[in-house]
Amino acid sequence: MNSVDRIKQIVDILRLYPDDKKVVVISAMGKTTNALEKVVESFFGNRKEEALQLFDHIKKQHLNTAKYLLVTGANATDARLMDLFTEVEWTLHDKPVKDFDYYYDQIVCAGELLSTTIISAYLNEQGIGNMWTDVRDIFRTDDHFRNAGIDWAFTEKNVREKVVPLFDEYDIVITQGFIGATDENESTTLGREGSDYSAAVFGNLLNAENVTIWKDVAGIMNADPKAFPSAVVMHELSYEEVIEMAYYGAQVIHPKTIKPLENKNIPLIVKCFIDPALPGTVIHHKTINNLPPVFVVKQNQVLLHLQTRDFSFIDEHAITRLYHLLTQINISPNLIQTGAVTLMVCADDKEDKIGQLAAAASEIFDVQVEKNLTLLTIRHYTKEAIAEMTHEKYIVLQQQSPHTVQFLLR
Repeated sequence: MNSVDRIKQIVDILRLYPDDKKVVVISAMGKTTNALEKVVESFFGNRKEEALQLFDHIKKQHLNTAKYLLVTGANATDARLMDLFTEVEWTLHDKPVKDFDYYYDQIVCAGELLSTTIISAYLNEQGIGNMWTDVRDIFRTDDHFRNAGIDWAFTEKNVREKVVPLFDEYDIVITQGFIGATDENESTTLGREGSDYSAAVFGNLLNAENVTIWKDVAGIMNADPKAFPSAVVMHELSYEEVIEMAYYGAQVIHPKTIKPLENKNIPLIVKCFIDPALPGTVIHHKTINNLPPVFVVKQNQVLLHLQTRDFSFIDEHAITRLYHLLTQINISPNLIQTGAVTLMVCADDKEDKIGQLAAAASEIFDVQVEKNLTLLTIRHYTKEAIAEMTHEKYIVLQQQSPHTVQFLLR
């Protein structure tokens, strides 16, 4: 489905909820974020002309999309798009003097601003009255570029003073996901799954009845359907279950999205953009029993075997040193197992970082590195599920609790 078809579908979805006051949080269109990332890379690499050319392609795509969708609002929307283009081009005509993450946020934030400008105008033309709002005027953040933290007190004040009054005149406020701004008016982005998180922040601060996230899947499934053709939708999950799934690496809702909703007991609904009639998944406080086994598979794993040199026991000192190294090198272990004289650490195989860790750890331990492994996690496991998934595989490592079992497989 292309961007034009998807935008047209938003009209049908909004018409399903005619009487509700809504903040609609929207991401960039299609592969715009990836395209903007390439612009940043060219600019930061001092290839100004290449950056401008790449950005020109993005400009044309958005102007074409607007041309296909708009009639009466076409000229006004083109003018607003041109202002947003100019905002990026000012940056591209400079020389990079700050770090990469700063420029990433100034340029990549354009994707959401462009998409919402077009969608807001199209909805107005279709008789769905709305007010476009720049979320950078609402979400105050710190200056941790690419993973900015929200100043909750200041943002709550902005929501109360700048968003709530809009509902006196409009049922729908259109705004952007993923972005915010510092107190110096520098654009920031909110990190992974930023648009879902933005919706959750609005949900929390507006005490919403619920937050609905529209995705191109039928709901949250018990496995990746590309790898598991028999995967099924789980129609009801607890906040805790979703956080556990995400912790083990399932590509579901990011835990930071859950927290603002869980704090105020606001249900999160995951619905299918392509077929809104499907029930989707509801995530809330209730404990859900009899869930099917949930499978998470992580490829390209590496296992570090660390052994004390003099056969002394692994003690708090050794474990503290290991965690210090992991923090220093910025490695998140997927699994750690402790023996009497050995420590085993499983992590994603990022070659440079694993090399650093092995070299640093070798000052304390004898180190062996084993690569090309697969980490399998099964939540709500059954004997049958374990047998099926480990058949004819060599189990290098196993960890088990009442609800979760993990196997490192060769």
